[in-house]
Amino acid sequence: MHLYYVSHDGQARKIAERIAARLGEKGIQVIARDSSVALPAPGELTGLVVLVAAVRYGKHLPLTDKFLSIYDVSEPKPPLVLLSVNLTARKPEKKSAEGSTYLKKTIAKHALKPVLARAIAGMLDYPRYRWFDKQMIRFIMFLTKGPTDPSLTVEFTDWNEVDALAARIGELQSAPPHA
Repeated sequence: MHLYYVSHDGQARKIAERIAARLGEKGIQVIARDSSVALPAPGELTGLVVLVAAVRYGKHLPLTDKFLSIYDVSEPKPPLVLLSVNLTARKPEKKSAEGSTYLKKTIAKHALKPVLARAIAGMLDYPRYRWFDKQMIRFIMFLTKGPTDPSLTVEFTDWNEVDALAARIGELQSAPPHA
């Protein structure tokens, strides 16, 4: 199994590390790898591939496309789990591949057929953002009826949901290849 993450503020990393830890508890050893440090080589992706990718300003971070371009040329195509970390996933209807604009766009752009695609709510940390980022994110949160108080830090990530996703990933890893 390969578990990679693409993170900007660290929440996608925390989620990937939590998934790796939960899988480790089930005897599935996997390391959460930072895509900004090393992308896999073409042909290196075998077995189940899990990508935890953060969204910034309405798009997955650019490394997501780079990673998926490598995945695109993998033959045979390994099964893919695609997890999108974004603030709109704080709303239940935005967690599925059908309800998440970010997942829909990425899946369509790369003609993906993930065995599991899910959006996970991220973390809002206004005090940590630079002035411009803070204003942009406040505007986006205003449009989506989220919190706009610039002094707030809100972790929207549901860690029980992340644990359930880790369990599902463990099942996918343990399933026969044609299950």
